[in-house]
Amino acid sequence: MVLAAVLGRNFLGFCHHELLKEQRVSRTEKFTLFDSSRDLPWKTSPLKTLNLMFSTGNNVIRRNGIQVVSPDISAPSWGPEVLGAWDDEYGGVVINPWSLPSSANAFASALKTSLSDWKLKGKRGIWLKILEEQADLVPIAIQEGFKYHHAEPGFLVLTYWIPDEPCLLPAGPSHQIGVGGFVINDKREVLVVKEKCSCICSDVWKLPTGYINKAEDLFSGAVREVKEETGVDTAFLEMVAFRHVHQVAFEKSDLLFVCMLKPLSSDITIDDREIQAARWMAYDEFISQPYYQEDHMLKKAMELCLEAYEERYCGFIAHQLTSKLDGKLSYLYYYGGSNSCEI
Repeated sequence: MVLAAVLGRNFLGFCHHELLKEQRVSRTEKFTLFDSSRDLPWKTSPLKTLNLMFSTGNNVIRRNGIQVVSPDISAPSWGPEVLGAWDDEYGGVVINPWSLPSSANAFASALKTSLSDWKLKGKRGIWLKILEEQADLVPIAIQEGFKYHHAEPGFLVLTYWIPDEPCLLPAGPSHQIGVGGFVINDKREVLVVKEKCSCICSDVWKLPTGYINKAEDLFSGAVREVKEETGVDTAFLEMVAFRHVHQVAFEKSDLLFVCMLKPLSSDITIDDREIQAARWMAYDEFISQPYYQEDHMLKKAMELCLEAYEERYCGFIAHQLTSKLDGKLSYLYYYGGSNSCEI
């Protein structure tokens, strides 16, 4: 992957194309790993369910959540019920996926009734999460005007915008996030790999890279990728650079963060499912490969990594702070250390 990041002239932050003299941060700082993830729309409120009683002749059926009777039971005299849901913080509605009727016909009736009710109440955006085992309900929702938003293993999310104005609901996920680990030892040797792929870098010695996992911090993802691909243990030092490109895999944008890692071991054991080979390579030999010489962005990123190693460049380190967003500890990456950069 191609890479780029630089520092601005008067502000210790990332910007487009200018460089500062850099400051070196401590290579001994340790970080406590902490996994956190942002709640999705359907997790913003406590799960709300309704206890209903349906009269079916002489029998009474009690259900937790909204349930519509199956076709072989006479429907309640008051007609289809509104689907179980709760209000979100933006004047919209989040439908409780556990309250959806199992019958397609019952779901269609309840959905129509619910939409009419929410329109009368002036609701705006409607969020509908359909579980994998409820997949036969998707065409019904689409027919009613719901739009695909995003999908993950086990469920699909659709949305419906009620107002007669441009939709203000946030778009679905638009970015993939990757990490690369620059690991260099005291001999100025860089830990590099050759990947098993048919891409343009298939025969190139490159940094270990990969996508971060769900709820995984950037620096811990870099440490994990290096360990998985090479068997080498490392510790995070600083974030050196990142690059941002668009319309790549699955037509998504892509962010790649390059992290400086300190080697804690040297023996290599490759993951032969993804990697052809791995080795420690002299930096000059590594950067002299035609692939790097022809790619100005990638070459610049590697030069910044070497400058960071030589303490002529300062990257961002991870500071653990509490966020009011979720009340949890998470990481803010910014310049800061016991040493100071000369500007």
